[in-house]
Amino acid sequence: MSRPLPSESVFARGAAGRIEILADLPTAVRGIALVCHPHPLYGGANSNKVAHTLARTFRDLGYAALRPNFRGVGESEGVHDHGNGESEDMFAVLAWARARWGDLPLVLGGFSFGAYVQTRLAVRLAASNAPPRHLVLVGTATGATTVDERHYETPALPKGIPALLIHGETDDTVPLANVLAWARPQDLPVVVLPGADHFFHGKLSLIRSLVTHTVIPAT
Repeated sequence: MSRPLPSESVFARGAAGRIEILADLPTAVRGIALVCHPHPLYGGANSNKVAHTLARTFRDLGYAALRPNFRGVGESEGVHDHGNGESEDMFAVLAWARARWGDLPLVLGGFSFGAYVQTRLAVRLAASNAPPRHLVLVGTATGATTVDERHYETPALPKGIPALLIHGETDDTVPLANVLAWARPQDLPVVVLPGADHFFHGKLSLIRSLVTHTVIPAT
């Protein structure tokens, strides 16, 4: 079996300037995965362990896994825009990826604030008749969180897009009740990890297993 390639540091251009990206590439790229990290004002970056776990899992399924840094993080230019500019930037990263690899199957993954951004991107893609193949949302920011004073108006997911929602039983940043209230009217199942907090300490291998057995490999 070929050894995985090391992460590649690349850059795309967004509305606020340069976007820094870590790319985890399989030996043969058969799909594209876009992974978004948690809140940039509270230490979130593309090196986050949950984002890293998602990216490496997608890579092993045959996807070119891209982990952008949001505005103002690392070498990404611009300032935090509460999900608005960040959503535009993810669309720009996807356009960059399409130019490099073509119109391949797409999956979206995100953790916390990153999951919120991915719901917005999924809505935009579905409206343009180019929905992702799958969504993986971990610790999704929705409703009132304890991280900031913002109330996240997380949009409903477009109909027909398979989604894996993972949340921690003891999450005290985004209470489980918030995610259940968001998922309930959409008839979306939520996988609850017993004993897991918002940061999924000791649960990364379980997240990897859930994604591996749920997301269709890139072909």
